[in-house]
Amino acid sequence: MGSLFRSAEMTLCQLFLQSEAAYACVSELGELGLVQFRDLNPDVNVFQRKFVNEVRRCDEMERKLRYLEKEIKKDGIPMLDTGENPEAPQPREMIDLEATFEKLENELREVNQNAEALKRNYLELTELKQILRKTQVFFDEHEGGAANNPTESMTRALISEDSIARQTGPVQLGFVAGVILRERIPAFERMLWRACRGNVFLRQAEIETPLEDPSTGDQVYKSVFIIFFQGDQLKTRVKKICEGFRATLYPCPEAPADRREMAMGVMTRIEDLNTVLGQTQDHRHRVLVAAAKNIKNWFVKVRKIKAIYHTLNLFNLDVTQKCLIAECWVPVLDLENIQLALRRGTERSGSSVPPILNRMDTLEDPPTYNHTNKFTSAFQALYDSYGIASYREMNPTPYTIITFPFLFAIMFGDFGHGAIMALFGAWMVLKEKPLAAKKSDNEIWNIFFGGRYIIMLMGCFSMYTGLIYNDTFAKSLNIFRSSWKISNLTYDYVKTITTSHMLDPATDDYAGDPYVFGLDPAWQLAENKIIFLNSFKMKLSIIIGITHMLFGVAISYFKNMHFNNRLNIICEFIPQVVFLTFLFFYMVILMFIKWFMYFASNKKEDFTVGTRCAPSILITFINMVLNKPTPCEEGCLTSNMYAGQIGIQKFLLFCAFICVPWMLLAKPLLIQRERKKSALHPLNHNQLHSATENGDASEPIHMNNTQAQPPVPAGHDDDEPMSEIYIHQGIHTIEYVLGSISHTASYLRLWALSLAHAQLSEVLWEMVLNKGLTVEGWAGGIAVYIIFSIWACLTISILVLMEGLSAFLHTLRLHWVEFCSKFYSGGGYAFQPFSFEIILELAGQVKEE
Repeated sequence: MGSLFRSAEMTLCQLFLQSEAAYACVSELGELGLVQFRDLNPDVNVFQRKFVNEVRRCDEMERKLRYLEKEIKKDGIPMLDTGENPEAPQPREMIDLEATFEKLENELREVNQNAEALKRNYLELTELKQILRKTQVFFDEHEGGAANNPTESMTRALISEDSIARQTGPVQLGFVAGVILRERIPAFERMLWRACRGNVFLRQAEIETPLEDPSTGDQVYKSVFIIFFQGDQLKTRVKKICEGFRATLYPCPEAPADRREMAMGVMTRIEDLNTVLGQTQDHRHRVLVAAAKNIKNWFVKVRKIKAIYHTLNLFNLDVTQKCLIAECWVPVLDLENIQLALRRGTERSGSSVPPILNRMDTLEDPPTYNHTNKFTSAFQALYDSYGIASYREMNPTPYTIITFPFLFAIMFGDFGHGAIMALFGAWMVLKEKPLAAKKSDNEIWNIFFGGRYIIMLMGCFSMYTGLIYNDTFAKSLNIFRSSWKISNLTYDYVKTITTSHMLDPATDDYAGDPYVFGLDPAWQLAENKIIFLNSFKMKLSIIIGITHMLFGVAISYFKNMHFNNRLNIICEFIPQVVFLTFLFFYMVILMFIKWFMYFASNKKEDFTVGTRCAPSILITFINMVLNKPTPCEEGCLTSNMYAGQIGIQKFLLFCAFICVPWMLLAKPLLIQRERKKSALHPLNHNQLHSATENGDASEPIHMNNTQAQPPVPAGHDDDEPMSEIYIHQGIHTIEYVLGSISHTASYLRLWALSLAHAQLSEVLWEMVLNKGLTVEGWAGGIAVYIIFSIWACLTISILVLMEGLSAFLHTLRLHWVEFCSKFYSGGGYAFQPFSFEIILELAGQVKEE
C-alpha cells in the first residue's frame, strides 16, 4: 500500500543469462510481470536480430490459428474457454505445434476445396435441371398453342420455321439456353436487342429458390433464359454477349426424349452429390470441433512464445556468443521475487550456470509504478489519463478515493438518486466475476464496469449529502420532527404543510431547537427556500474549496521534504500557504465568526447582533483587499465582527502582498547566488539543489552493497540561463496568485450544480408525477401507472445519467486543475512490464476490434 501514496522505488539492473536458459528465464519473468526490459539494439534493424526467424514462425502459427478460428466461427461452433493459463511451451515444442497446425490447415483447406468443387458441381447440375424444366415448359407451350398471346404466337412461328428449315434445309434457326443473375436481365435484354438489331428472340423465367454461390456462400437469385437466333454470325454474337454478362450456358437437347433422359441423369447425379456433400460437411465439422476444444490454449501458447522471442531480441550477445545481456527496470521491493523466478527458469532449462542480476547506477529518470488493485485501479486511471506522476512523486489517488465522490455528492446531493446510483454500482461489484467473464465489446458498458467502485462510492456519498440537504426526489424526510410551528400546526408525520410559508427564525414559528441532522424539512415548503439554500450552499462550496486547495498545498510540503528540496519549501511552499491562508482561509474564518456572532431576533436589546447588523462576508473581503472600511447599517454600532478586526486585516493583507515578491524573486536570487559560489568553489557544485518546476529531485540508483552518492538534481540544468529561470518563476507566481482567485470562484460550481439538480428534480415532481396524483377515481390508478413510468424514465435518463455525468466531469476538473496544480507535475512515464497477462489482454482487445 505504501507505493500507492508514492510510486514504488525502482532500480536499473543488468541481467546475464546463459543462451540455453534465457528462454525459460524470460518466460518466468513474463508470468511474474514485474520487469520492464530496455532495447539494447535500437540501431539494429528488426529483420537483422537474432531471433527474427522464431518470431516469423510464431507469426505463421498465429496466421494458421486465425484461419482455424475464422472457420470455426463460420460454422457457429462454440470455442471452449476453460480459463486456463498454460505456460509458455519449450522451444522444442514449437515443432510439434507447427506440425499440428500445418496438418489441421492442410486438412481443412483440402476439405474446403473439395466441398467448394462439389458445391460448384451441384450448382451447375441444379441450374441444368432448372434449364431442362423451364425449356420443357417453353416447348410444351408451343405445342399446346396460345393464339391470343402474341409472344406465344411468335415462339410458335419461330419453332415452326425451325421445323421447316430442318425439313427443307435452306433456313437454319438455332437456340442457346443458360442461367444469369436476375438483376442483369433488363440490361441483358437491351444489349441483345441492340447488338442483334432485333433478330433474336429471348424467353426467360425466374428460378424461385435462391442458389448458393460456392465461392462466397451467399444466396443469389437467378433466371433461366433461352435465345432463338438465325445463322452462325448471330450465334457468335449472342455467345459473346452471354460471356460479357457472365451468364452460364448449358447444353439443351432439341428432342423432348433427349431432354427427359438428360433430366433423369441430372437428378441421379444430384442425389449422389448430396450424399457426398453431407459426408464432406460431417468430416469438416468433426475437424473444427476437435480444433475448437484447444484453440484458446493454442493462441495463448503461441502469443507467449512470440512475446518471449520479441523480448529476447532486445538483448545483447556477449563476445563468446554464449551469454545474453539485458537491462531492465525492476521494483526494489520485488527483487527477491525476480531472483526466485530466474532460479525457476534456470532449473526448467537444465542449465548449470545461474543467472546474474546486478543493480546499476544511472542518471536516467526511472518509470513510475504504483501498486493498484481492482478497487484503486479506477481512481489511479483518472490521474494517469491526466498525466503519469513523476518518479517518487506524491500520488493523489489515495486522497481522491474520498474527495472525488464527496465533491461529486455535493453537486448530486439527493438521497433517492444517490440510492439508484449506489445500487447500480453495488450490483456490478457483487456480479463482478460473471460480468467480467462475458467480455463485452460495448465501450460504454466497459467504461461503467471499469468504474464500478467509483459509481458505488459516488452513490453512497450522494445518499449522505442527500440526507444533509434533506432532499429525496424533491421531497423531505421528517425523521426527527420539525422545529417549526406554522399556523399552530406542527410539521410531523401525521399533519403536513400544504401551503408555502415564509420562514423567519425571529418569529414564534421557530421552536428554538435545531433539527438533529441536516436541514429542517420545513424549508422544503418555504417561500424563502431558494434564498436560504443559496446562502448555505454557496458558503459550503467556498469552505470546502479553500480547504481542498490548502490540502493540495500541504501535500507539496511532504513532496519537497521527500526530495530534500528545502529551496522550494522556503521560496514556494511557505509564501503559498501564507497567501492562501491570510486571504482566502481568513474569509472562511469570517463565515464561522458570523454564524456564531449573529442570530435572528426582533428584540431591541439584541438589535446590534441581529441579522440586520450582520455584515456581508463578500463585501467585507473586497473592502479588506481594497483597504476600505466596510459601511454598517443605520442603528448598528459597527461593521466589525470582533475587536481589532481592521488592524488584523491590514496585517494579513500586508503579509499576503509580501508573499508575491517572495514567490517571484527569492528562488531565482538564491539559485543565482549558489551558481556564483559553485563557480568559485567547483568542489561544492553537487551541493546545489537546483529548483524544478514541481520541486522534484531524484537520487541515483545504486548497485548492491554500494555507498550512496550525493543526490543529483533533476529538472533544470545548471546551464539554463537565469533569464529563463526568472521568466518561469514569474509565470508560476502569476499563475498561483491569479489561480487562487479563479480557483476559489471555480468551486462555486458545487453550489450551482447542486441548486440546478434540486430544481430539476422539483420540476419533474411538480410537472410530471404530481399531475398523476391529482387524478381521482379508478382513472387515478391508470394515470399514476403511466405518469410514474414517464417520471421514472426522465429521472433515470436526465437526473441520474446526464446530471451524474455532468457532476462527474466537473468533479474531475476540480481535481485535475484546482487540486493537482498545487503539487502534481505529471511529468513521468508509466512502468510497462513484460507481462503475459497484459499482452494477452491487449491481443484480445485488438481481436475484438
